Amino acid sequence: MSAPAAAIAFRGTAAWRRNLRLHGWTVAVWLVLLALVPYWRSLSQQDLEFDLQAVAIDALPLCFAAMAQAVIVISGGIDLSIGSMMGVVNVLSAKHMIGMSFREALAFSLLILVLTALAGAFTGLIITLSRIPDIVVTLGMLFVWQGVALWIMEIPGGGAPLQYSDLALGSVGSTLIPNALVVVLVAFALVWLPLRWLRPGLAIYAVGSNRTAAYLSGIGVARTRVGAYMLGGVFTGLGGLALTASSGIGDPNAGVTYTLNSVAAVVLGGVALVGGVGGLIGPIAAALVLTMSKIILLLRGTDPNYANVYQGALIIFVVVIGGLLARKTRS
Repeated sequence: MSAPAAAIAFRGTAAWRRNLRLHGWTVAVWLVLLALVPYWRSLSQQDLEFDLQAVAIDALPLCFAAMAQAVIVISGGIDLSIGSMMGVVNVLSAKHMIGMSFREALAFSLLILVLTALAGAFTGLIITLSRIPDIVVTLGMLFVWQGVALWIMEIPGGGAPLQYSDLALGSVGSTLIPNALVVVLVAFALVWLPLRWLRPGLAIYAVGSNRTAAYLSGIGVARTRVGAYMLGGVFTGLGGLALTASSGIGDPNAGVTYTLNSVAAVVLGGVALVGGVGGLIGPIAAALVLTMSKIILLLRGTDPNYANVYQGALIIFVVVIGGLLARKTRS
């Protein structure tokens, strides 16, 4: 083989390894999701449209929680207050939307998203100014938001306009495509895609990969970390609004499970907890996988107390396999 041909072959091999390392995990998660579908359908007694809607509605808040957590983890942080903030948004929106028209509910939702963005930025600002580890600050904010949720609404109540709930329920026209899935994809396209390949998105990845190198290259590390928490706040707000739309009620404890499940979806979706690696498509698929696996276990008659054990074992297994594959790819 000539030298130029050898060089081209080497570059092709390097590009293949790089693409496998960057996108292989995401593709694998989606393949796992597709592989679960036949088994899930074989256990269900309902028609396909009903089953698709049920999975999409159940997974909708978790998808947004996973997207919020993914952005923050990619920047090198972690947020343990996502679930409790979703609870605040849930009770706040359900308390005030119950007497609103559809247009008023949409306007109020935009106001809530602005507030959650500012709340996320406030958390990021505390972390950057105090230099206290993210896990400590966000753990404290978890209890703060839990208290705020209980202060707003002590017991479940409230509601939402029917048209607002239809944003999460039902299908698109006469198709089998659930509205909930469309809402997730639209939010992904409108919020994340415009930033992903522009300077703000690249800065998030750079800061997550190596803060010192990012600082030396002229990136505002503190500003980028605050921005990541602000963006996470937007997705968290969407998750809380999704809880209101899908359940039609406010519950101060509604977001309790979403914090740890969002971390699980992020890990399963291929986002490295050390930061700088991954995306949002993988966590979305992972949220669907976690939701579908829970439904499968329930359809099999598994005790709900053991369902979480099986899910945790699945996550550990997948992460171990992924770590071994990543090590092999680098070698």
